[in-house]
Amino acid sequence: MTPVAVPAVRVLLCDDHAVVRAGLRALLSSTDGIDVTGEAGSGEEALVMASRLRPHVVLMDLQLGTGMDGVEATGRLLARSGPDTPAPRVLVLTMFDTDADIARAVAAGATGYLLKAERPERLFEAVRDAAAGRTVLSGPVTDRVVARLRSPGPALTTRERDILGRLAEGLGNREIARSLFLSEATVKTHLGRVYAKLGVRTRAGAVAAAARHRLLP
Repeated sequence: MTPVAVPAVRVLLCDDHAVVRAGLRALLSSTDGIDVTGEAGSGEEALVMASRLRPHVVLMDLQLGTGMDGVEATGRLLARSGPDTPAPRVLVLTMFDTDADIARAVAAGATGYLLKAERPERLFEAVRDAAAGRTVLSGPVTDRVVARLRSPGPALTTRERDILGRLAEGLGNREIARSLFLSEATVKTHLGRVYAKLGVRTRAGAVAAAARHRLLP
């Protein structure tokens, strides 16, 4: 019997560095069964190209310069799914493995979270697994997820994380309020809750605790 040909996995690359995209295209094109159908340099461009190219997998970086980041782009891609227009699987490919980044990507619906330090063979396998709907995690990411489940850190709300991130950037309460379109009183209230959850009393203590718990993206 003549073997049935298996369709190639169509992949859309999304990374704001052209050199990285070129390297990934060359790498993925070197193996059978994977076809790079397009490249996007931003989250906005990825949304447009995904609608036109209908890839099986979007290989998504997290940090995309100005504009929407990889997590927001992932959420918007998956929100478009429907009976006649299935959404692509999103496989995050990044250098960052903080708890905050992993949690945000998984919450947005990413099928996998892979680090750029992985071997090429692992990347090929991950793309195929993601296309089949199987969850893909790099070893260090799996370790962090398991450790987090065994010993969960402070549970901060999205708004509290936003404020903590601004705090880590060195912004004062007034600047934080302006950047998030909040009142200073609201910022102070959230900070009080953050301090309580982290078990600290100062801004410096909050930033140090956040770094220790890997809560900052």
